[in-house]
Amino acid sequence: MNFPGKIAILGGGTWATAIAKIMLTQQHHIGWYMRRPEQIEEFKNLGHNPSYLTNVEFNLDRITLSCDINEIVKNYDTLILAVPSPFLKSHLEKLIEGVDLSDKFIISAIKGIVPPENMLVTDYIRVHHNVPVENIAIVGGPCHAEEIALERLTYPTLACADIDRARLCAKLFSNRFVKASASTDVDGIELAAVLKNVYAIASGICHGLKYGDNFQAVLVSNAINEMEHFTSAVYPGKRNIAASAYLGDLLVTCYSSFSRNRTFGSMIGRGYSVKAAQIEMEMVAEGYYGTKCIREMNERYNVHIPIVDMVYRILYENSSARFEVKQLREQILK
Repeated sequence: MNFPGKIAILGGGTWATAIAKIMLTQQHHIGWYMRRPEQIEEFKNLGHNPSYLTNVEFNLDRITLSCDINEIVKNYDTLILAVPSPFLKSHLEKLIEGVDLSDKFIISAIKGIVPPENMLVTDYIRVHHNVPVENIAIVGGPCHAEEIALERLTYPTLACADIDRARLCAKLFSNRFVKASASTDVDGIELAAVLKNVYAIASGICHGLKYGDNFQAVLVSNAINEMEHFTSAVYPGKRNIAASAYLGDLLVTCYSSFSRNRTFGSMIGRGYSVKAAQIEMEMVAEGYYGTKCIREMNERYNVHIPIVDMVYRILYENSSARFEVKQLREQILK
């Protein structure tokens, strides 16, 4: 395997666009897979992604755009996954015989779980696509795509089981406005990234119900404790839950106006149905899927996760958001 070799991005959304901006600050050329040929055609005509982060201009001479995932996977060495987790499986099922991921280096920028397997992306890639664990890395930490587009200082964490490769990945993601660090806690950071989306929905629900900053602070304080307990139960190990890869990502996702999970939750709190909120947003709130996956995962571990349970009842059992938050605040939060 040639590492990092030629780099390509899979995905045509906001996060993929931000990552392309980062990569092109130091890579001469990248490949870029987008599912829809009409999006690529518009991209070529406009010089920017027609649907996401439209203020970011690209030099198309430095990008190979393709709607053929097989072409991109075949011709590139390091693949950065940036598609919504619910759709990753269907994208990878398009790979034909003789074109696979097993000899590639994979960097997952997906903060979600692959349904219906309820597997973290790295586990799914390892088990179903035979990629060795040392050839898989993840992007974690607080890194909203919109702020990267604006070149606001951002501190992601690149994690890989092989610390030397984690450090090389961190260099790939570093420039004058992105300062990446390295870690080996792939499982912990990845699971925390799934959980923070669920907690951001809870935060949004409370915001939609007109709860104030004081209450939000208590909610998030309890959420970080819940995250630590669940992550430690599923993936025991030494980690500093107060580090930016865990707490920092939770805070920005719960508080930022750029957070689609918080926005989704706020709409639910204001009285939208789940379906209506999803339609109006026109973007995927990964925490919706993550809530169900975490709940089902916890059938094995039986960790006390009342905030996740509350969000699940609201989203999947049509329970009243006002009633559920009242129960939470009176019985759980402190």
